[in-house]
Amino acid sequence: MHFDIEIDGWPEDKDWTTLTERAHEAVAGVEPALGNPRLIASVLFTVDGQVHELNREWRGKDKPTNVLSFPMLGRDDLVALSESGPPEMLGDIALAFETCQCEAAEKGLGLEAHTAHLLIHGMLHLAGHDHVDSDEQATAMEKLEIEALAKLGIADPYGDRD
Repeated sequence: MHFDIEIDGWPEDKDWTTLTERAHEAVAGVEPALGNPRLIASVLFTVDGQVHELNREWRGKDKPTNVLSFPMLGRDDLVALSESGPPEMLGDIALAFETCQCEAAEKGLGLEAHTAHLLIHGMLHLAGHDHVDSDEQATAMEKLEIEALAKLGIADPYGDRD
């Protein structure tokens, strides 16, 4: 997968592009459809204000959130996509710096580890996974996240619930 990455308002001392690529490699290891070399996704590392605007405009929710995903391919189309042919836009991901930073601190995590989790979460949404319609959906998506994060040496972020 190729990424178009824009970074605005995130710390410049971190390599967010490499983190995105590493997160993709890990998630493609548990969700093979994301390994298709034709895919393109945009990733916007931005601030709460911009994510708030996107969330209000596209989801009707008047608040910031940690990550937004905007898929452009349906799950069936993604799975059926041949590996040969022209590039295909999978979708867009936007991450809000202040919310991500606050959540990382609350969880006792480094910003990079939490951001990797949110990138994986966003990529799974682009691949057609969701967690809002049923507990089964949420459990299946969380399982994929946990497996991908383990490939990066990041502990289960849901482990404290049980």
